[in-house]
Amino acid sequence: MKRLKGDFEVRYTEAARDDLLWLFDYLLTNADTAEDLDAAQLAIDTITVEVEGHLSRTPFIFRKAGVSPFLRELVIPFRGAGYVALYEIEGATTVNVLALRHQLEDDYH
Repeated sequence: MKRLKGDFEVRYTEAARDDLLWLFDYLLTNADTAEDLDAAQLAIDTITVEVEGHLSRTPFIFRKAGVSPFLRELVIPFRGAGYVALYEIEGATTVNVLALRHQLEDDYH
């Protein structure tokens, strides 16, 4: 896919991919109904669509996650709660997703 000027490539670190799999596994393990299974897939789809959609266009508008202006967090609302993606802006063309967690977790995995 050809990037437009100003667009960022969004990459997931191995740790972020592991977090995504962990979240999906957790949701599947705790599913009691077919609707819960559908919700697990919807949660993962929502996370990836939000991360890739927002961070590929406007990574600098989300909240800072430390002293560096390049380390930030994206809050992803989902069914009354949500998820948080920790990411780092690398240069003028790349965003690296470092970790993912549920909003109610104290810290990243």
